[in-house]
Amino acid sequence: MISVIIAGFNGTMGQKAVQLITASPEFQLAGAYNPHVTSRRATDYGLDGAVSIYNDLQQITTPADVWLDFSTPGGVANNAQFAITQGMHPVIGTSGLTAEQQHRLQATANARQLGGIIAPNFGVTAVLMMKFAQQAATYLKRAEIVEYHHEDKLDAPSGTALNTARLIYAAQQADEPQPSSEQDLLGTRGGDYHGIKIHAVRLPGFVADEEVIFGGPGETLTIKQSTTDRQSFMAGVKLAITAVMQRQDLVIGLENIL
Repeated sequence: MISVIIAGFNGTMGQKAVQLITASPEFQLAGAYNPHVTSRRATDYGLDGAVSIYNDLQQITTPADVWLDFSTPGGVANNAQFAITQGMHPVIGTSGLTAEQQHRLQATANARQLGGIIAPNFGVTAVLMMKFAQQAATYLKRAEIVEYHHEDKLDAPSGTALNTARLIYAAQQADEPQPSSEQDLLGTRGGDYHGIKIHAVRLPGFVADEEVIFGGPGETLTIKQSTTDRQSFMAGVKLAITAVMQRQDLVIGLENIL
């Protein structure tokens, strides 16, 4: 049985993750973390009384097998670093990590031969969309990304949009990088990643949608993916938890374990 601690357990995605872990006989919910909760009684959150509730990382003295993170962009890097140093396999679904932070976490985990994953999106259709966009980018050199999320999403652009831009840029094998960086994009609703425009929409009614629009002389190609229910992410989460236990490295992107 794989024991799991969930960070951000009482958020929208965290609640879905709690349901997944408690309903799966191969998993055990060992703990739940959120620095903003005041009560440490599991029953106050509808959880089994044996589940440990933490609001400080230093309270976690008995690590679990897996650290599943659906917290906030401001806390995820510190959370993941803590989890790795405690020997917990990180499964990170929180977006907002910069490329530099991701590489630092990779280096730390790989040095410990600790399997983990940072997934900009746990949706299978979203992963396919990114892969299709990467393939198209070898033929069409001009692209823009439009991502649509619910109004409460804290970061912009989304991790999925940033990862899509990275894949497109890598596929195009540009000789000279243009003067832009991911740091410049953080918190923007419209920005530029090495010439690839990213537009972030935050409105009620959306869950998570993204489209990549390619343009060429006399033709366009649009690749679009829509998420209508967050439950769709849980198949990817379940797969990731199981897969990281068999790995000795930290990978970025669900496509690396499908």
